[in-house]
Amino acid sequence: MSTRQDTDDLRAHCTVDTDGRITFRLRPGPSGRPRLALVPRPQKNRPERPEHLLDLEPHGDDGEVRAVLAPRPELPEGRWDAYLLREPDTGRERLRPGLRDLRALVDGTFRAGPSPVAVRVPYVTKAGFLAIRTWLRTAHAEAGRLDLADGAMTVRARLYGAELTDGAEVVLRLRGDQSTVRGYRPRNRDDAFDFSVPFAELAAAAAGNQVWDVFLRPAADAPLIRISRLLDDMADRKAVCAYPRSTVGGAVLRPYYTVDNDLSVEVTAPERPR
Repeated sequence: MSTRQDTDDLRAHCTVDTDGRITFRLRPGPSGRPRLALVPRPQKNRPERPEHLLDLEPHGDDGEVRAVLAPRPELPEGRWDAYLLREPDTGRERLRPGLRDLRALVDGTFRAGPSPVAVRVPYVTKAGFLAIRTWLRTAHAEAGRLDLADGAMTVRARLYGAELTDGAEVVLRLRGDQSTVRGYRPRNRDDAFDFSVPFAELAAAAAGNQVWDVFLRPAADAPLIRISRLLDDMADRKAVCAYPRSTVGGAVLRPYYTVDNDLSVEVTAPERPR
């Protein structure tokens, strides 16, 4: 299927409600049998996924057409670019964003529901087009406030889709070496918890530049859950949430969010004398 890119004035407005439902509106709407196509971007070493098609139906008397992305079924995790299909056999036309009403997402309050945890955030790509960032996880640990004081990182968080037990543990795993881990006991109450990571322990283990990824193990034998910040209106927080660097034992440490909004800690080891 061909793709047309000359769509500077082709814009879709979207609104997200408290249940995660996204309503798309085009005004004036195209005639014919238009559909809105959400096309997944290819992911390295993963099979190609099908596009998700939504019918655009007339709405109101001003020529507007509307499509609704319901909370279920969930979209697989990734990035989905928005296109217009004017007719079933015509090429895709890339959509630019109109008004994006994301007020239901701003406070980060997740709509409690059954597992899996499904999140969708409309955003504007670097090239100025409309896209949807999606996350789909069996369980999710949502990072909240992060404090840096007294040579440690303290994080407040909340767990969704699983239960914390007395055997819970926060695990920092060295990227590229799954056998190297550091464990910390969370302080929990119901599904909320907080934990502290002494930076001196990570600095002492530093051998060159390293990254430690942060996980929660909610029970002794449970699989690891990535600690992330997903439940608000920010699709890409890596360049937005910038935390100060801490120098401990000559090493420089900085918590940050990855391109997937997962929490990690970067450690830059001190230069060794030659």
